[in-house]
Amino acid sequence: MPRIVAVRLAALLFAVAISLGACTSSPLESVLDVSVSNPRFGDSDPHEWEGRAPWQHAVHGIDVAKYQGSIDWREARRSGVSFAWIKATEGGDRVDDRFAENWRAAKAAGMPRGAYHFYYFCTPAFVQARWFIKNVPKEPGALPPVLDMEWNHLSPSCKFRPEPQAVRAEMTTYLKAVERHYGQKPVIYTTVDFFRENSLWLFKEHDFWLRSVAGHPDTVYPGHRWTFWQYTGTGRVPGISGDVDINAFKGTAQEWRKWATQNTR
Repeated sequence: MPRIVAVRLAALLFAVAISLGACTSSPLESVLDVSVSNPRFGDSDPHEWEGRAPWQHAVHGIDVAKYQGSIDWREARRSGVSFAWIKATEGGDRVDDRFAENWRAAKAAGMPRGAYHFYYFCTPAFVQARWFIKNVPKEPGALPPVLDMEWNHLSPSCKFRPEPQAVRAEMTTYLKAVERHYGQKPVIYTTVDFFRENSLWLFKEHDFWLRSVAGHPDTVYPGHRWTFWQYTGTGRVPGISGDVDINAFKGTAQEWRKWATQNTR
């Protein structure tokens, strides 16, 4: 075989191999696989569910902060935890003590994870967005950032409760700044009282992560779309000592992979 023909044939075979490789599952898709469908975790203070229960949803995840201590992320992953949101920042000057540790360890365990910011009503929104951006890496494969909006009844330093219009205006400032930086539309986390008092249904372009520990969100937030449901704050998950928040994704395992693929950086 002439040398030039052999070289061209080798190049063609290489191109075919690359093309076939592109048709197989990507590393991201394998990370997004659901190891346990419809897991049913323990709970230190279980609720007696009427109607649709959390474990009827296929995909479950957790959200964590320093209070969970050291986490065995691999064990949590094997037990059926398919995603995690990790507390990163609060206000304009606080970083969770375990954020860096959890951020690295969750990734090493193959856990899809994103970061969340706990909003503080006595600091301007643009300052808080800048603080989150400063402390959370802009990293390929991360889930969208989350803005945690709730009244903090236990805050020792900020008792201020803005009017609903002011709340929404500040949220808009924060959300736009974070979206510009990361190229992802942030998810909004909120509670029943905060959602109602501040008319958060007006944020129609964002995915919602809703807290409801005594009823399905379709009942507690009637008519409002949602993507994630925090159904307990007293869950028990292998790899974590003590209580932890557990969440369900609304759709099927296939819909989870599609959502995460479309929304990761």
